[in-house]
Amino acid sequence: MLNLPPAIKGMLWAAVSGLVLCTLNTIVRSITLNLDPYQSLFLRYFCGLMVMLPLLRHGLAPYMPKDIKGQFLRGAVHTVGLVLWFTALPKITLADMTALGFTGPIFIMLGAAWFLGEPMRRDRWIAALIGFSGVLVVVAPKLTGDAGWYTLVMLASSPMFAASFLITKALTRYEKPGVIVFWQSLTVSAFALPLALLHWQNPTLSQWVGFGLAGILGSIGHYCMTRAFQITDISATQSLRFLDLVWSSLFGWLAFADIPSSSTLLGALVILFSTIWIARRESRIKLNKSDNTT
Repeated sequence: MLNLPPAIKGMLWAAVSGLVLCTLNTIVRSITLNLDPYQSLFLRYFCGLMVMLPLLRHGLAPYMPKDIKGQFLRGAVHTVGLVLWFTALPKITLADMTALGFTGPIFIMLGAAWFLGEPMRRDRWIAALIGFSGVLVVVAPKLTGDAGWYTLVMLASSPMFAASFLITKALTRYEKPGVIVFWQSLTVSAFALPLALLHWQNPTLSQWVGFGLAGILGSIGHYCMTRAFQITDISATQSLRFLDLVWSSLFGWLAFADIPSSSTLLGALVILFSTIWIARRESRIKLNKSDNTT
């Protein structure tokens, strides 16, 4: 990548990951409106696994993890979060669903400080809290709306995803990003299969095409996310997740005619401000450290 400070590189990887995964979520939501959500969950990760199989042309050895227990733990935790997320997927608009998921960075920053020993500088907390206030602007008017208990289901998925991402960060210390992404697809597919078989129905050709595209995008998105975690502190990347609200609002409007409300647009502006501010702060801090060591 470009000759940039590690923090900025990590943020760019995180931003690309967010854009790719929002595109993926749009495709999967359109399919899940007409297909059992747990079958959609399984097929999304199974197709992701199929996309990665050509990488095994030289054998499985390069993709054998150093910590297979950690890979299965990560897969199990991520699957629980996905089950909750896919349960709410057909019932909540894409923008509101993304906004609800933004409670995750708070859990991630706390967990990174407590379990990974990452420094929690004041500016990171400020960026997270400003971004979270933007999320509240989006979410608060809708908590008593038609989504009902699905709003709580979506909120419950956030700490599970946060735990999964923290495990991923720990694994990047000795596992390659490609290994982590491959075993995520494998373990989630295995854990999700029993739920998928409960109400299995044959997907249409267009749905198969959608799952195939989702598999490609999912592998790319999670690879970019893992690279971001590998390059810089996980806490530094979390404010970039708030940009996902901008992408999801746009894609929701284009794909489902979901017109973002005024509260969604106002919250997006607050979130965008926090993202730009923390990116500039991280860049300045890294440049100052570099100057002090020369």
